[in-house]
Amino acid sequence: MTHRTEELKKLSGIPHLIRELRYHEFSRQSIGIILVSLFGFTTDSNTHIAFQSQLAQMIIILGLIIRMYASGFVLKNKELSTTGPYAYVRHPLYTGNILVLCGMAIINGQIWAGLIALSFFCFYYPAAIEYEDRKLKALFPETWEKWANKTPALTITFKKIHSLELENWSWKKSLIHNYEPVIFIYVLIWLIIL
Repeated sequence: MTHRTEELKKLSGIPHLIRELRYHEFSRQSIGIILVSLFGFTTDSNTHIAFQSQLAQMIIILGLIIRMYASGFVLKNKELSTTGPYAYVRHPLYTGNILVLCGMAIINGQIWAGLIALSFFCFYYPAAIEYEDRKLKALFPETWEKWANKTPALTITFKKIHSLELENWSWKKSLIHNYEPVIFIYVLIWLIIL
């Protein structure tokens, strides 16, 4: 049993296995990376529509920028990040992931890629968000509730315009604590190949 499901109602059999897989972080991350490669490898450059490809590239780059931006503000499990991108959305890294994978599915241009991406999102992200929210609430009970009540989980809201706080962005947090430039370069290489 993963530590992420210890506090949840006990299950057995197939429901237990499915829930354990949904909450398994390494599986989610690994499958996401594999899907980027799969969508890239199976893209038929002869079927590309210029507009479709350009739109997909913009979506991917937006996702990468959101991820890079968010990674410089977060120190996982040590502080509650509520500034920068975290003033707009509780899980900007997930928002970035979804945009990158959507863009790769669009570049791929085949219906099966979109269906796989959608299935991946529906299977993994509700569980990931539930766990992260539960964990952060336990770690930071004084501040989490107020922040979470005004900050949506994935969809960026612009009800209040916050400062981007770029001066508080930390290269150390991004590179050393979150390894974000590695993911950025990996996806960027796929964009260059395609």
